[in-house]
This record gives sequence, structure tokens and C-alpha cells, in this order.
Amino acid sequence: MPLSPHEAMIYLMVITSASDRDMTDIELARIGDVVRSWPVFEDFNQERLVDVAQACQEMLQEKDGLEGVLARVAKALPERLRDTAYAAAFEVAAVDLEMRLEEVRVLQLVRRELDLDALTVAAIARAAKARLRTLT
Repeated sequence: MPLSPHEAMIYLMVITSASDRDMTDIELARIGDVVRSWPVFEDFNQERLVDVAQACQEMLQEKDGLEGVLARVAKALPERLRDTAYAAAFEVAAVDLEMRLEEVRVLQLVRRELDLDALTVAAIARAAKARLRTLT
């Protein structure tokens, strides 16, 4: 069964968070924040979030693993939502203010699979870092 665009965006956030095998509370909270507050999710039933995240984790355990998930995500996302989906994934990776090597690698795979250009990626990264910066 094909993914919906909502599910595809959630899958990207989950695989980014799970990339280092440690989904932190702060990353999980950010996924929930994105789903609750971003306009692209306004017609998504938030009660499905946990089920969608679990389905993604199960799909990661299948034969095709990460590559299979990324292929399904790319197929589900219309062109106009690809930068939004990447921004959501980047938001999860950047929330703890330290990007681990595994997260960087997953984001590289996402960029490639979604065919995002370097300027778009740089703008998303800069905006997220500016938004998450603290005074100290």
C-alpha cells in the first residue's frame, strides 16, 4: 500500500531520529511538535502518529531497509512537498543542537533520493539553525 504524503514526511523524521539507533525524547517531542504545528499537517489525524512511526520502524527491519523506505517516501511525495519533507527531517536532526554522523548520512541520502538542490538544502539548514539557536 502506498504511503500518503503525511506518512512519507513522518517516515523521514523517524528515520532521521532513529539513524543513530537512539530516538531521544527531545527528537520524539520535535516530531510531535512538527506534526501539531506545521500547516502541512493540519488535516492529518494526530492520533495516528505513533502507529505511522511504528510502521516505519517495522519497514526499516524489512529486506530493503532504509533504501526501501526512502524509495517509498520519494514515490509518495509530490515535488512541491519535497523541500518541506526535508525541512521536517532536518528539524529533528538539529533539535538537540548536535548533528551526529549517522544523522548527517541519512540527510545526505534523503537529499539524493528527493533530488534537492544544494541551495535549497543550505537554506533549510541555515533557517533551522537560526530558529534553534539560544542566547547561551
